[in-house]
Amino acid sequence: MANSPQARKRARQAEKSRIRNAGQRSNLRTFIKKVIAAVRAGDKEQAQAAFKVAVPVIDSAVNKGLIHKNKAARSKSRLNSRLRAMA
Repeated sequence: MANSPQARKRARQAEKSRIRNAGQRSNLRTFIKKVIAAVRAGDKEQAQAAFKVAVPVIDSAVNKGLIHKNKAARSKSRLNSRLRAMA
């Protein structure tokens, strides 16, 4: 356990950010899963709509430092590949 006041404060801050990041990461995964579910269902219009919503969510996760920019690019590329494979 943290002994100094600074360390106690950092522990409090770390816990707050851990909870916030977990929620945001869960939200990110949900949007990605919506695209994948629409692709698996074979609904091209719904998949494209879900993809258009998911891309800004992925980009904002990068800006928040939640995921690395290369992971975001990889995720968007893979989702887009799945959409193009539907045609």
